Amino acid sequence: MRDVLRILLPPLVWLASFSAIYGLHGVGCALRWPEVAMPVMSLFRWLLFLAWLAAVLAQVGLLLALRSERFRSDSPFIRWTSTAMSWAGLIATLWTLYPVAVLAPCAAG
Repeated sequence: MRDVLRILLPPLVWLASFSAIYGLHGVGCALRWPEVAMPVMSLFRWLLFLAWLAAVLAQVGLLLALRSERFRSDSPFIRWTSTAMSWAGLIATLWTLYPVAVLAPCAAG
């Protein structure tokens, strides 16, 4: 059971991060959070950026933990697969969440 968790945890963290950040974006746009100005970026942009940064750091932490002596599997196949899934989760987090967290403004209308 632990081996299944080692393999599935990175994509599940990506899924939760994806849902949370896109949900935060929708709520923020609906409540007009981009209009709250701050010195460098709006409060809305800061929240999205910090949520994205937390998701990236969570994926990096998972990658490091699954490669550590304490949490890695004894099976070479499970070790390789969990490391590959960790890299996939990190790349998916960077690729799919960067646009909404840093670039995408709310649509007018």
